[in-house]
Amino acid sequence: MKKTSLQTLGRLLPAAPAGALATLSFAPYNHWYLAPVSLFAFFYLLQNQTVKRSALIGFLWGLGLFGTGISWVHVSIDTFGGMPKIASLFLMSILIGYLALFPATFGALFNRFNRGRPFHQLLLSGPVLWLLLDWFRGWFLTGFPWLWMGYSQIDSPLASIAPILGVEGITLALILCSAALVAALSYRNWKPLLIPVAIMIISTFASTIQWVTPAPEKSVDVALIQGNISQAMKWLPSQRWPTLMKYTDLTRENWDADIIIWPEAAIPALETQVPSFLQNLDSAARYNQTTVITGVLDQKPNGEYFNNILTLGMNEASSYKYETANRYSKHHLLPFGEFVPFGELLRPLAPFFNLPMSSFSRGEFIQPNLEASGYSLAPALCYEIAFSEQVRQNVSLDTELLLTLSNDAWFGKSIGPFQHMEIAQMRSLELGKPLLRATNNGVTGVVDHTGRIVKQIPQFETAVLRATVVPTEGLTPYTTLGSWPLYFYVLCSLMLSAALIRRKSSHLRDHRPQASD
Repeated sequence: MKKTSLQTLGRLLPAAPAGALATLSFAPYNHWYLAPVSLFAFFYLLQNQTVKRSALIGFLWGLGLFGTGISWVHVSIDTFGGMPKIASLFLMSILIGYLALFPATFGALFNRFNRGRPFHQLLLSGPVLWLLLDWFRGWFLTGFPWLWMGYSQIDSPLASIAPILGVEGITLALILCSAALVAALSYRNWKPLLIPVAIMIISTFASTIQWVTPAPEKSVDVALIQGNISQAMKWLPSQRWPTLMKYTDLTRENWDADIIIWPEAAIPALETQVPSFLQNLDSAARYNQTTVITGVLDQKPNGEYFNNILTLGMNEASSYKYETANRYSKHHLLPFGEFVPFGELLRPLAPFFNLPMSSFSRGEFIQPNLEASGYSLAPALCYEIAFSEQVRQNVSLDTELLLTLSNDAWFGKSIGPFQHMEIAQMRSLELGKPLLRATNNGVTGVVDHTGRIVKQIPQFETAVLRATVVPTEGLTPYTTLGSWPLYFYVLCSLMLSAALIRRKSSHLRDHRPQASD
């Protein structure tokens, strides 16, 4: 009994550190090789366990990953949410515990349906379960697809899978490779090693293919302005005009750029409150033959609030008028930050953010690209960049650039803004389009169509990033097909799993000892 307890403890103790190890594979640490190590440890710990113990191992692994990987959320709750420390820690515990339920569910199902079938368990149903749970986590309660394992591989050899199957395809490759290594080691069989070998051959070959064509003749000169406005002062009425003048002065020095970009909600007022300012900025941009793109909040006559991107100057609209301005309205809202799920119940308990409005409304899922100085940009506001399917469906044959505005000042000097930038890099790699990312205090940067950061501004500095960006022509396979190849893979795997289970059940029945007369 004592030996069994020690063995159980030996399986449980490493689970949380193994999960925490995976955090080091994401930005800003970028040790991508630690992701498969973490997954290998997780799968190894799950071998030959009961369902309950597997769920506990998964939960502990999830606590390690999310407890370290999303610790940055606490900065926004504690520093800007106006909540007592104990309440903010309680809410963070709830969030981390909720997210840890997903690997716990994986662990339980992993050993619930596959006991006695190690290869089936590790190489067939396991990867499918992981994908399905990732998709569910990215959808349930509006979704939280942060720390999908594929994001950690932006600099790894597996990155070449992204233009074909997206970040989920990289996750699948990671799961298959890690599980195959466990199968080979645990059951002393070399055949599973053919899987990681095949995946590496495919990814190496994919890296030689140029899915899109750079168009240097369409190069665009951009100026991304990082205002570095303190979040604590941003919405003070006394700071409205000093903030606007700061952005205006930085813009005036860069009128020679083709496109000038301000961050999310750079204008610390509702659009209807500063019409003269916007008209003057629009006129100045037109005079200088450029476009200014800025984030601004808006309230419609019916009382609805929207988080918008507004273009001024050289765009498809005429001189600025509120009714006809060229805008993009954020669709995927941030829970608690921009809307409160189950609002009537939770709002009195969770006044998270001191924004000048209580709730936002959603824009349409698919909206026209923004036009700026003759270029077509597919926009995403802040948190939206994490939703690959939404960004993908807003890219068309005419899209030349991706655009994302953000304000990561909510997360202070944490790892959150770097993870956010890494996610944006993955969108560029998946879709084969350069990406422009303007933020209030970093990370502001330009990403090329291969997902590589070509230029960025240090955090917490007032600065302007000037860069010449080369658009691309054509579409990647992922842009065209999305996740449909993965849906097909899941369907085929489930059908094969069912066939194998039926075959084994039939085999057991045929060989069951017959009762004697």
